[in-house]
Amino acid sequence: MEVVSFTYDKSSSWYGENQEGSPNWTLVLVTYGKCVYWIADKKQVLEKGQWLLIPSGTPFYGKNVPTMIHEKYVVQFTAGDTLDAFPLLQISQYESRATGKYELILDRVRLMYLQWHDKQPYYQTLCEALFKELFVHLHREWDEDAPRTVTALLVDQMKGYIQNHYREHVTKEELAACISRSPNYAATLFRKVTGQTISEFVHATRIKTAVYMLRHSALTVTEISEFIGYNDPSYFYRVFRRLTGLVPTDLVSDREVVRK
Repeated sequence: MEVVSFTYDKSSSWYGENQEGSPNWTLVLVTYGKCVYWIADKKQVLEKGQWLLIPSGTPFYGKNVPTMIHEKYVVQFTAGDTLDAFPLLQISQYESRATGKYELILDRVRLMYLQWHDKQPYYQTLCEALFKELFVHLHREWDEDAPRTVTALLVDQMKGYIQNHYREHVTKEELAACISRSPNYAATLFRKVTGQTISEFVHATRIKTAVYMLRHSALTVTEISEFIGYNDPSYFYRVFRRLTGLVPTDLVSDREVVRK
């Protein structure tokens, strides 16, 4: 499995992309808004949290939904010696699903994108390793035919609780009370569906907020650290670097350059 190209697309107006029977496979992950793909004359609408896998040799065309912006990552790759290892790479038609492991999948894709464009030594090897891990997570969901409706609803309730309380110390006992289940059941279910522990999901939610604030607010790194729930700035730095590959001051510097 070799990554051939990796793009991050942010479209605020009409756009078009066309592939006439590319020899490469294409994986799309939508992270905001909605877009449309025509694949071998079939229409596929994609929304945030959905992925799309298009086999090699398949002609497709993508465009924006009028009046709606969207953001997505697009990876083109060759299957290589992994063709037999992943059943998804043996499909003859495109496949699309909404993932219940969105935060985990997005985390891997962002790390890949960072590595691909920074081009540090061995970046291709690391990108391919991350991409294989990504495919494992997609396959586990695909093999289970996506999370069951009731299960997905319970996890959505827990995610909603975390979104409202991520600045606090969220416990499995609190999430259990949220869905009227036992703490161990809540923790196990959350990890099975999302691919992340409760703690990992809380950190990911905090860091996502931190990224936005570092880019768009006038607060200092320490102030942002405290706002999102980290009383120890050095610990915030470690978590931020582990999840993004950057340090908070990198984004503050970008903010200052933009303002100038």
